[in-house]
Amino acid sequence: MHIVVAGATGATGRLVVEQAIEAGHEVTALVRDAARFTGPKAVRLVEADVVSGGGVHLPPGADVVISALGKRSAKDKAPVCESGVRHLLAAMQQAGLNRIVVISAAPVLRSGEGEGRFSRWVLGPLVRLWGRHIYPDIARMEEVLQGAGDWCAWTIIRPGYLTNATEVGRYRLVAGANDPANTRRPDLAAGLLAVAGDPSTAGRAFGIGSR
Repeated sequence: MHIVVAGATGATGRLVVEQAIEAGHEVTALVRDAARFTGPKAVRLVEADVVSGGGVHLPPGADVVISALGKRSAKDKAPVCESGVRHLLAAMQQAGLNRIVVISAAPVLRSGEGEGRFSRWVLGPLVRLWGRHIYPDIARMEEVLQGAGDWCAWTIIRPGYLTNATEVGRYRLVAGANDPANTRRPDLAAGLLAVAGDPSTAGRAFGIGSR
């Protein structure tokens, strides 16, 4: 596949790029500053500010966009994920591309489906309070995707609490619900790549957790 990665310099985006190259995919990274990119040399770099919409043009022949956009601070009130995905969708339509996979977050699923009672009724509300500038932005991003129309083949991945690790382990994808386990970043990257190549996941949201 030819994969376009937005947020390629972030903690998860870097892993998506590395794993995609290792798997033999062609990768284009959308980055604000090419000088800051330290990933594999085989990656094609396109300078673009996805959040503001400046210079967002997708390469011809791309198969899928993977968005690893996210806020760098819980205090940031700017609509990073919502704005970024709006601009990605506009660029996709211009390029004739319909497939996008995005990182969301488990607290966005307000029902708490798949979680235990403590997580659903106690921990979840506390996490959403802490992330009151994060999760509404992500929720609006989901709404943008779900309202994009039949042309857009989106898939949403909602990880739990993210932890770091050195390599991919075992993980589980749960359709329509959260996985109560924490999510290792390499597993999240692997899950994103797995659903990117699976058209049956289009129009669906999945929780992901590491085992």
